[in-house]
Amino acid sequence: MIFKQFFEPESSTYTYLLGCEDSKLAVLIDTVSRDVDKYLVALQQHGLTLVYTLETHVHADHVTAAAALRDRLGSKSVVHRDAGAQCGDVLVTDGAHLQVGTLDIEVRYTPGHTNGCVSYYVGDRIFTGDALLIDGCGRTDFQQGNAGQLYDSIHGKIFSLPEDTLIYPGHDYHGKTVSTVGHEKRENKRLGGETSRTEFINIMANLKLAYPKQIDVALPANQACGQTVIKQSA
Repeated sequence: MIFKQFFEPESSTYTYLLGCEDSKLAVLIDTVSRDVDKYLVALQQHGLTLVYTLETHVHADHVTAAAALRDRLGSKSVVHRDAGAQCGDVLVTDGAHLQVGTLDIEVRYTPGHTNGCVSYYVGDRIFTGDALLIDGCGRTDFQQGNAGQLYDSIHGKIFSLPEDTLIYPGHDYHGKTVSTVGHEKRENKRLGGETSRTEFINIMANLKLAYPKQIDVALPANQACGQTVIKQSA
């Protein structure tokens, strides 16, 4: 598998390029509109054809590049059917599989941060978006967030995987790039060790987080797969 991790510093967002070495077909996970040119360069360098842009959820902290890449390359946007983005070309559900050359991408429904969150399980790694971060997790106080649901999602769909499974999150704010299921089960500051569901709900209820600074722009734009921003700036 061809694999590349991108980092967008303004929103501390990770985007992932996955490509099949045989077919030269590729996907991008959680794109950022300002980094379109970086993606185009990487695709060209590896001789890849982009077939899908995969969203782990409708983001509140950056604008997706899904529409821009669809317009330029003909790729299809993939989101969960409950994410609130009916602009998506492919609306997936839990257990769906996307076949991209030899890459088998399994959709795992992991709501709680939002009600439309998914994680993508590919080979020895899982891309968890904002549901599970390295030593943390996504907030649960916006976009139909639910702490109890997030606890259940992480334990049922992520912590149930082999402990050496690699975890690639949607963000990191401390320079970390990858973790493992085993590490997060033991060491995650909000979920690790013997933290109970009730304890986790209490932790999430008392975080006192600031209002997301990009949500008023990013959320409506992403509900249109980024197309709204493109039209406004044209």
